[in-house]
Amino acid sequence: MKRRTLLATAALAASAALLLTACSSGDGGSKANDKIAGADSGGTKASPAASAAADRPEVTLPSDLSDTFESWKTGDTTKDAVLGDVARRIDATNYAIAQGDPELSALGFYYSGGALADAKDWVESIAKDGYSITGVNRYYNAKIDVFDSASAGVTYCEDQSKAFAKVRKSGKVIKTAVNDDSYVVYTTRLEKNKQGVWQTTKLTSQRGSKSCTP
Repeated sequence: MKRRTLLATAALAASAALLLTACSSGDGGSKANDKIAGADSGGTKASPAASAAADRPEVTLPSDLSDTFESWKTGDTTKDAVLGDVARRIDATNYAIAQGDPELSALGFYYSGGALADAKDWVESIAKDGYSITGVNRYYNAKIDVFDSASAGVTYCEDQSKAFAKVRKSGKVIKTAVNDDSYVVYTTRLEKNKQGVWQTTKLTSQRGSKSCTP
């Protein structure tokens, strides 16, 4: 399975999308186990605190899907605001995939530019292939660099070992064996807009990274 990069190669590693990449590409094995996550106990309501400046869209993940963030707070106000919007972007992406809705307004809230176009294309391609997502996504090992008052970079890991693709029509869950490819490292760039939202402008991913595997 080929991983794509948001913006650069039109891949939405942003959430459960990864999980479904393998499924939709017909790749067997653990790569069908690619999915993304994002909040301490599922859904944006449990996500880390972020800037309250904007009127943020409400996103609630379905009961069979949860995003968890491990050690997702630093104690630094700016860094925690960045991480909060990374988590909300992940939740929004997973929710869009679960709903099969590439036009979900929350995507445009947390993505911008080419990254937004890629995210919409990605969600649409998963919906057309007839898949949704289910299970638990765990995010951890977040590292944040604040470049200036309006730009930052974040790298983090995802554990997809308990996240699976689901056939939308039948509800059948496609479970696969866990291996190194079940662990993904993400590299992102974020820019703060006028409303105070840290929007994702670039996102790349790599499977089986030694920085993420147990």
